[in-house]
Amino acid sequence: MTNLKKISIDGIEVEVDGAMTIIQAAEVAGVEIPRFCYHERLTIAGNCRMCLVEVVGGPPKPAASCAMQVRDLRPGPNGEVPLVKTTSPMVKKAREGVMEFLLINHPLDCPICDQGGECDLQDQAMAYGVDFSRYREPKRASEDLNLGPLVATTMTRCISCTRCVRFTTEVAGITQMGQTGRGEDSEITSYLNLTLDSNLQGNIIDLCPVGALTSKPYAFTARPWELTKTESIDVMDALGSNIRIDTKGREVMRILPRNHDGVNEEWISDKTRFVWDGLRRQRLDTPYVRENGKLRKATWGEALTKAAASMKGKKVAALVGDLAPVEAAFSLKAMIEGLGGHVECRTDGAKLPAGNRSAYVGTAAIADIDRAKMILLVGTNPRVEAPVLNARIRKAWSNGARVGLIGVPVDLTYDYDHVGTARADLAALIALDHSADRDLPKVLILGQGAINEADGEAVLAHAMKLCEVTGAKLLILQTAASRVGAMDVGAVTEGGLAAATEGAEVIYNLGADEVEIAKGPFVIYQGSHGDRGAARADIILPGAAWTEENGLFVNTEGRPQLAFRAGFAPGEAKENWAILRALSGELGATLPWDSLAGLRSALIKAHPHLGLVDDVAENAWQALAVKPLGKADFRNAIKDFYLTNPVARASAVMAELSAMAKARAAQPLAAE
Repeated sequence: MTNLKKISIDGIEVEVDGAMTIIQAAEVAGVEIPRFCYHERLTIAGNCRMCLVEVVGGPPKPAASCAMQVRDLRPGPNGEVPLVKTTSPMVKKAREGVMEFLLINHPLDCPICDQGGECDLQDQAMAYGVDFSRYREPKRASEDLNLGPLVATTMTRCISCTRCVRFTTEVAGITQMGQTGRGEDSEITSYLNLTLDSNLQGNIIDLCPVGALTSKPYAFTARPWELTKTESIDVMDALGSNIRIDTKGREVMRILPRNHDGVNEEWISDKTRFVWDGLRRQRLDTPYVRENGKLRKATWGEALTKAAASMKGKKVAALVGDLAPVEAAFSLKAMIEGLGGHVECRTDGAKLPAGNRSAYVGTAAIADIDRAKMILLVGTNPRVEAPVLNARIRKAWSNGARVGLIGVPVDLTYDYDHVGTARADLAALIALDHSADRDLPKVLILGQGAINEADGEAVLAHAMKLCEVTGAKLLILQTAASRVGAMDVGAVTEGGLAAATEGAEVIYNLGADEVEIAKGPFVIYQGSHGDRGAARADIILPGAAWTEENGLFVNTEGRPQLAFRAGFAPGEAKENWAILRALSGELGATLPWDSLAGLRSALIKAHPHLGLVDDVAENAWQALAVKPLGKADFRNAIKDFYLTNPVARASAVMAELSAMAKARAAQPLAAE
């Protein structure tokens, strides 16, 4: 029995699932229906009434198209397809009435409102509004809320669409916003005036169809029509969220999400959205050379000559940082191995096996979480390591999936079965009989905290064994945006970080700021910010940040994606691949490409799957030999969500959020 139903919208006949609403069917037909409260990723509220349509043969009044399903429509008297009109005089009059009511209390703030130019209310008032008001009473005013340092509120502009309430409750999993009162006294408010405790709260800025919720850090700095918009990829975590970078001149003014159903849907984390102020601070914009214990400015020629001289004839090791694009890792590997040195990207000590993609990426796509009926988290806190992925797990949980956790018990915004904290609990699961639920779709998500200890490879082998006995798919949740791409190009050394740097006289540090380099080796640092790596360096080569160069990044599920340059690097800073190409010339072993296109051709020739942009390759399963586990409990990889990389540590907004998170965690609870 088929569930498909035919419907005619403004004369366009389409066949859709009967469970779809009229507004969804209209999108299939290519007919636009205005809306304020409806959003395809949130539950239906049906409270703005802007989406009214005329159902021919139905009730003699307009119907809310967001709340009426296609299967509830009656056919015509002779069995004709149900007919819906969206442009009839009845619909136009009804929408004009709704718009007049919405504008009764709305202030004329457009000249000073940050939403101006991209405001749904402005756009729809142009189509359905009138140039006068019949309402002579004073306008209603509401008190503004303090939601924290990210979201600015002007609640007098609020039209009570409840999108923010539904997002925070359903997607972010917090219950701090709601609507109180009735009639004219109804207003959106926060519970006990609490600030929002979520790393996804910035998404309510995008959801708000008016200027009631706007971005505090971006306030009054630019208008949408002044901004140059560049589609790119996020590197604040390994999810590879699709973003749009808006620049004014050479400065990044804001970062917004782009829709990608397979990766981040249309959400991004607060770190992704607000870290842009860190791109302006503590930047390296000129080369430096250390003389008599102090760094002094130098020219590019001098810095490259000194760097080459220090590397020639020496034992060289190279480290790949967390934000490096694949092209830079590939160039660095070619240059350093040409000198007989070693390259290592697993700077946190993760025991990821080289060459076995099923063991360092896994076999699951992010979208598999949506279909999963059982999800097991091992040694990870996805709410901190990948907040948008955590929202996806919450969506699966709300659709009936069971979630289990082996590791530190934390608040994940959804209920889960806490299986245990120790490695023995993982081993015990393998011994159980899983035949009853063998056919259910399952995903095992393994965190970096589980595999960056001494017995990391044994934990990984046990996780793969558990996948074999349960029929689950494996997803290795990385924490570094560059890790999978660097592993793909083979920027690894047998034996890991210790083996790569053992006895090294010179260490080439490509933006690896999370590593403490001991005294002794000569250090050449290439990066964008004056962070820990630059403080230890003997020569500093200023590189571009990820918004300032074209680059390839491979996300945690193994999907290659392209980040595009949104602006130019400050001062004399250069693109990372270009610095390595210039240095290879000074070393007398010039890399065989002189353009990014030439570099990418060589890269794709060596690793063909990296040319399949936005494609998740199937990884052949190569199980690891099961070894004895250690005795310790699992520990999570990230301690402070807001300060995980040099760009975030340079951001004043991230510093404030980090301080607030620490204060919130330290608050004593009431005895009652």
